[in-house]
Amino acid sequence: MKRSLLILLVTCSAFIGAITGSIFTLKYFDAGPAYNSIEERQNLRLANYTADSTRYRNIAPINFEAAAKLVTPAVVHVRTIYGGGRFSLNALEQYFNPHAQSSGSGVIISDDGYIVTNHHVIENANSIEVVLDNNQRFFAKLVGQDPTTDLALLKIKAHNLPFVKYGNSDNLLTGEWVLAIGNPFELTSTVTAGIVSAKARNIGILGDRNNLQVESFIQTDAAVNPGNSGGALVNLKGELIGINSAIATSTGGYDGYSFAIPVSLVKKIMDDLLEFGTVQRGLLGVQINSVTPDLAEDRKLSVVQGVFISRVNKGSAAEASGLESGDVIVAIDKHRVSGVSELQEWVARKRPGQSVLVTYLRNGLEKEVVSVLKNFEGSEEVKERTVRYEIEGAHFEDLSYSKLNELNLDGGVRVKKIETGKWKTAGVKEDFVITHIDKVAIDNVKDLNRAMEMKKGGVLIEGLLHGEKQSIGMEW
Repeated sequence: MKRSLLILLVTCSAFIGAITGSIFTLKYFDAGPAYNSIEERQNLRLANYTADSTRYRNIAPINFEAAAKLVTPAVVHVRTIYGGGRFSLNALEQYFNPHAQSSGSGVIISDDGYIVTNHHVIENANSIEVVLDNNQRFFAKLVGQDPTTDLALLKIKAHNLPFVKYGNSDNLLTGEWVLAIGNPFELTSTVTAGIVSAKARNIGILGDRNNLQVESFIQTDAAVNPGNSGGALVNLKGELIGINSAIATSTGGYDGYSFAIPVSLVKKIMDDLLEFGTVQRGLLGVQINSVTPDLAEDRKLSVVQGVFISRVNKGSAAEASGLESGDVIVAIDKHRVSGVSELQEWVARKRPGQSVLVTYLRNGLEKEVVSVLKNFEGSEEVKERTVRYEIEGAHFEDLSYSKLNELNLDGGVRVKKIETGKWKTAGVKEDFVITHIDKVAIDNVKDLNRAMEMKKGGVLIEGLLHGEKQSIGMEW
């Protein structure tokens, strides 16, 4: 009996000791390392880990040549002239006495002559000239521009042009090789290589009076210098993944960081400018901040990444969908957003009237809501730029297809009526058909509006009067 009691006592003691030891081990496991070599610890943890060596076998040397050869012919030199021009007395030739000149780059994105560039490259320009890789020169039409994304769309009258195919910047990975192609320091067709350093960067260079600027740049270490603005950032397939826009520098030249507008945003802006002449921005209507550790602690948030709503605007899409101040947006259309720049990019891809699925946290609970975006005026409608048929005392109309055929023209605008104003002072008469302004083809009244919006000083007007060619210099 005593022997059985003794065995039971020893067994219970061993069991209690094992439990106590386990509890002690779990409680104090992280109190200090039980090893003296980090390398030994790594080897121990990786002892049963089998690396995927197939990724590193037979990797072909990195080849930049194919992408460079494919893209370079479609990257152009954009030259701009600022200030008023002057004209010879007989107005047969235009010659400029410009106040200033500058240059940048552009990318042909269609075979019939549409070109994307930066807004800051052509901003306030009186005339825009495009020089192709083969040295052909064209005067470009400004289709539209958007300072909030620093993009602009140009058009030249040409056909069968090489162009750069859109890629997918959403699939771009940090560390991926990219090429920057442009015209730095007037050095045409310059190719540099680098890697994607980061995505969705906000560097605070764009300003907008309504605070609608969108900065979600691709950061690379490809060398970009003044003159590269508006040029192409491409992957090794030769696909456009961004438009080079800015550098971070203390010297004015390349310091190791460059930034490009992602093509996911470029595509939407180009389509807006092509269809409407102006950007159609869909807005949630909230004031927001990126969630930081300090903000999370101060507001007692359950996350340290996301977008904190500090205010919901009255009558906004956010208010209509039930979003509130204090909510934290963590995803748009199922895409996680860690900060303001990512949210702005995803929302900026949509037009007014389109909806987004907003995933947000409220009191620690994750919720979803569909929000129908509105424009800055609070409407869900898209708005096309107003076309003026009366400008400074002259009344205009588009030419009919039959009239264009009769005059053997591709396009033109007829002066329907002349009253007191600049056109009459310059000598423009009724029935004059405008075909070019400062060497840029004018196909319709919409083109005429766009052309005259950017003019200052002398303007050369070319066209036909009763079938006869005529050139008129006008002070604008």
